[in-house]
Amino acid sequence: MDYRVLSSVSKSITPFSLLLLLYIFPATETTAAAANTTYKAFNLSTITFEEGYSPLFSDFNIERSPDDRSFRLLLNKFSGSGVISTEYYNYGFFSASIKLPAIYTAGIVVAFYTSNADTFEKNHDELDIEFLGNVNGQPWRFQTNMYGNGSVSRGREERYRMWFDPSKDFHQYSILWTPKNIIFYIDETPLREVNRHPAMGGDFPSKPMSLYATIWDASSWATNGGKAKVDYKYEPFATVLKDLVLEGCIVDPTEQIPSTNCTDRSAKLLAQDYSYITPERRKSMKFFRERYMYYSYCYDNLRYPVPPPECVIVQSERDLFRDSGRLRQKMKFGGSHSHSHSQTHRKHHPGRSSRRRNKVAGGASKSGRRGSAAAAM
Repeated sequence: MDYRVLSSVSKSITPFSLLLLLYIFPATETTAAAANTTYKAFNLSTITFEEGYSPLFSDFNIERSPDDRSFRLLLNKFSGSGVISTEYYNYGFFSASIKLPAIYTAGIVVAFYTSNADTFEKNHDELDIEFLGNVNGQPWRFQTNMYGNGSVSRGREERYRMWFDPSKDFHQYSILWTPKNIIFYIDETPLREVNRHPAMGGDFPSKPMSLYATIWDASSWATNGGKAKVDYKYEPFATVLKDLVLEGCIVDPTEQIPSTNCTDRSAKLLAQDYSYITPERRKSMKFFRERYMYYSYCYDNLRYPVPPPECVIVQSERDLFRDSGRLRQKMKFGGSHSHSHSQTHRKHHPGRSSRRRNKVAGGASKSGRRGSAAAAM
């Protein structure tokens, strides 16, 4: 078992929750030594900040470690902050071990996602993992989402509770994106799989994307419909990222003819352990989804009377949800989840009129706050 999971819940663990952890996580060691450049989960090779990232905005709120293998993103009364991969990728596996801010985190959003909105403004693609803070004593929540070819009116979000405290220790969050499927992971547990369906057409992300990580003030919507705001007496709010992984085929997004080099890279990507869900991982995913997912667009019959083509209706999940896609009753582990229905959204990148392709050691100052029109969870 991953000792990081145990350490995050040791103070409040119960026999049943211990059984849950044993069920979800295989008995493997997943922590790399500080000096090791291979992260043992999925046998991934990690990189330094310099090798893969540049500041996106508010350089003064980005702190890099002395060995350049981790960095902190800060949110304070002046600004949030964010980074972006220095390259675009035509499919890939994007991963980082992340520790979120603690104590009072209402109004805060930490996002780890891929996008190409800066190049394809009207028909962008996007894959999201977004963490939403909460008032003191209440847990972080998170959501995954997918947009293809500017399909912002057809958001495909799912929302979940966590089975651990993400501010206590690091956990690995990953996005797999191949020509055939998309999988979201926490550590080695798959949370969600989207298999490409012919009827999706351009709704399946297919254009080159960059990887982003940001922290920002979303007081207008992120917690209790905007009723709980960011409280800057607790600043600075810091999220830390390490075990940085950027695997994929590097491309120029403006090329009209896709690089033939990506054919081999895509085949290699599809052959990796993380590109398919084993029977054991599928059991873990089923266990997670039936206990911690509290909204799914696939079961929102009010929004989609006919489920989108990629949806696989699982009866054991279907039985848990109302026609609104929300739970019929309180979740089994931790209170009421009667949150308001969220609207689809598009992210905006502050002050970016052109793409920087050079690696940045310190980065020129780029102030600004990353905004969102997302509605409340």
